[in-house]
Amino acid sequence: MKTIITIGRQYGSGGKEIGIRVAKELGIPFYDKELLQEAAKKSGLCEKIFENFDERPKSLLYSIAMDSYMFSLPGAGAGDSLEQQVYLATFNTIRHLAEEGPCVIIGRCADYALADNPNHLSIFIHAPMDVRVDRVAKRQKVSPEEARKIIIKTDKRRASYYEYYTSKKWGAVDSYDFCMNSHYLGLGRTVELILTMVAHKEHPIPSPTEQDPTEQA
Repeated sequence: MKTIITIGRQYGSGGKEIGIRVAKELGIPFYDKELLQEAAKKSGLCEKIFENFDERPKSLLYSIAMDSYMFSLPGAGAGDSLEQQVYLATFNTIRHLAEEGPCVIIGRCADYALADNPNHLSIFIHAPMDVRVDRVAKRQKVSPEEARKIIIKTDKRRASYYEYYTSKKWGAVDSYDFCMNSHYLGLGRTVELILTMVAHKEHPIPSPTEQDPTEQA
C-alpha cells in the first residue's frame, strides 16, 4: 500500500474519529497532535510553541511577542518569523512522514503540502450544523448555544489558517479530491467509503469508456 490520506474537517463533523478508524482498518500510522510532536523534534523548537500556533490564523500581537522571545535566544538572528518557522517545520514534517509510507494526516494544510505526491488522497469531512452542535455539546458537556459558538470560532480559525497558507478555499469542493457529508452515511459507512476509495487508488479499475474499444463486444 502507498496511499497517504489527508483529512480536512469541520469541527464536530467526526473527521478525526473517521481518520482514526481508517488508519486502524488499514494498519497505518495516524497523525493529529502527533504531527506537532514530530515537527518539534525535527525543528528543535519547543512543542508548546507548535501547540500555540496549531491551525491558527496569523496573530500580530502573538507573533511580535514570540518573535521577541526567539531573538532573545542564544544564536538567534534575522530571518523567518517564528510563525513562519513553525509552519515550514510542520510542512516539511508532513512531507517527511509521507516519504516514510502510507498514513492518515489530519488538518494542518497537509493536502497542500502533498499536492504533488501521486500517492496522495485528499478528503474534506463536513456535516450539518445541528448534527455538529449535538455532537460537540455531548462531548464537551456544554449547552447547544455554547457548542455552536465553539464550532463557529474553531471553523473560522481553521479556515483562516488554511486560506492564509494555501491561497485555496477551506472546504471548497475544488480544493480536495473528495468532500463528504459524514451525517449522510454515518461515521462507520463514511469510513467504508474512504476504504473503497483507497482500494481504487491502489488498484484502479478503468471505466468502460477508458477501455480499448476492441475489448467491448
